[in-house]
Amino acid sequence: MDGLDDLDEAAEVFQRLRPRLFGIAYRVLGSVSEAEDVVQDAWVRWQGTDRGVVLDPGAFLARTTTRLAINVAQSARVRREAYVGQWLPEFVDTRVDPQVGAERGEALELAVLVVLEKLNPVERAAYVLREAFDYPYDEIADMLQLAQANTRQIVSRARKRLSAERRDSVDAAEHRRLLEAFVAAARHGDVAALENVLSADVVAYADGNGMRGVARLDVVGTGRVARISAFAQKFFPGADYGVVEANGQPAMLLTKDGTAVALMSITAGPDGIDGLYWILAPDKLRAYERSAQRLTGRP
Repeated sequence: MDGLDDLDEAAEVFQRLRPRLFGIAYRVLGSVSEAEDVVQDAWVRWQGTDRGVVLDPGAFLARTTTRLAINVAQSARVRREAYVGQWLPEFVDTRVDPQVGAERGEALELAVLVVLEKLNPVERAAYVLREAFDYPYDEIADMLQLAQANTRQIVSRARKRLSAERRDSVDAAEHRRLLEAFVAAARHGDVAALENVLSADVVAYADGNGMRGVARLDVVGTGRVARISAFAQKFFPGADYGVVEANGQPAMLLTKDGTAVALMSITAGPDGIDGLYWILAPDKLRAYERSAQRLTGRP
């Protein structure tokens, strides 16, 4: 019975830490399914570990998860090079699964995850551990098996990279107002109304993984972005438009017969919406739906 009791205790500890472990893996990978696999692998490792010698389960599991995520990210880079069209991170539903976004939100926004994808996996992990979870540099250095000075330099470079690529943003209320105005205009195919909420240099990104009719290159400029946004009405006839939460921010979800067919997030600045991120690939839409139904039971 002692063995069973010990496994029960191990499961309880792991379950308590699971949201943080998923949060680390998801931010490093930008993929719900890959993060789920990493967390499951960490659970298997935890089961097979001599837990009696582990002084800090949280640190042990965070280190294990981080290293597993880096390994997956290194192999994922090769797969993503063969992806058809723009690759975007998968969304997570942080309303249903608030603990995923309970830490600092900076490294959860989709636009930030897109920039993080341009960093190598070790740089990404260092930034995530510091900026999203506030781990001290000595712990991050231990997790990544790096010198502490090197770790500080990596995080500093990552911050500068993100700062250079991110635009000025608006507050949460204005962000929601612009998103809701966009949804209302897109629902009616109103190109003029769409143009009114878009900035002059707006860029639309679409992830359809080769789906017919989905732009494979970035679409730039108010007129072109407004027209393709209005076209959603014809591309998805009879779809229902709604506002949901994704990665800590409001997003537009299109559903047809109860199934998600498109999910779109925005970035917005003083001149209006300056970035649109469309997820149309069915497997990524299923990943969002799965994140909304995340099980909270035993591993």
